[in-house]
Amino acid sequence: MSPRSARANAQLREASRERILTAAVDVLAGKGFHQATVSDITEQAGVSRGLISYYFPTKHALADELLDRYLEGVHQLLDAEGTPDERLAAVIDRALLTAHRTRHVQQMALGLMIDPGTHPLYAAAEARKDRLLTELEERLHELFRARGAEDPDLEGVMLRSLLEGVTVKLVIYADRYPLEAVRRRIHAMYQLPRPQDDLIEQDPQPAGPMRATAAPRASR
Repeated sequence: MSPRSARANAQLREASRERILTAAVDVLAGKGFHQATVSDITEQAGVSRGLISYYFPTKHALADELLDRYLEGVHQLLDAEGTPDERLAAVIDRALLTAHRTRHVQQMALGLMIDPGTHPLYAAAEARKDRLLTELEERLHELFRARGAEDPDLEGVMLRSLLEGVTVKLVIYADRYPLEAVRRRIHAMYQLPRPQDDLIEQDPQPAGPMRATAAPRASR
């Protein structure tokens, strides 16, 4: 049997690294940074402790990588084209869909942000991504200016606060949160056309009261 090519080896290494990061999100979201151990992540990822140490010498290094990716994802939510109304509708829908699909990521990020022991990690990640986050604020300003807002900066702050609050509730209540109804209410608040299709399939009338299942999340 011929040895694997350099490209194949690189792909295997990348796959292992991604498996570690995926496992780290689940473990940190479930246990919190201080309670989670490298052994927990090793077991979840199905890799050796030595392999994790090769890519991420410390648990802090793992958290740094996860936070960098998280903040980069927040920035990418604004990559939309069309009229100002179409762009705003896309930003709202992308934010809600991302929150729905990545609840463990949101939970992990919030845990790192609000815990006094790990908040410096979150603050350092924001500092590393300052250019991207500043650009996000500027693009929101431009979007609301194009819509004729009297105070585009304030409108950007309000939109971020609204979407972050929805994400918190979504993470807490999981599938019992009426995300589609909330999405349509947000569209109506901004006088956007009523969505023609559901963004996410979910039960229209969940049985029983909503029950908290996880810690909430917030972003900048």
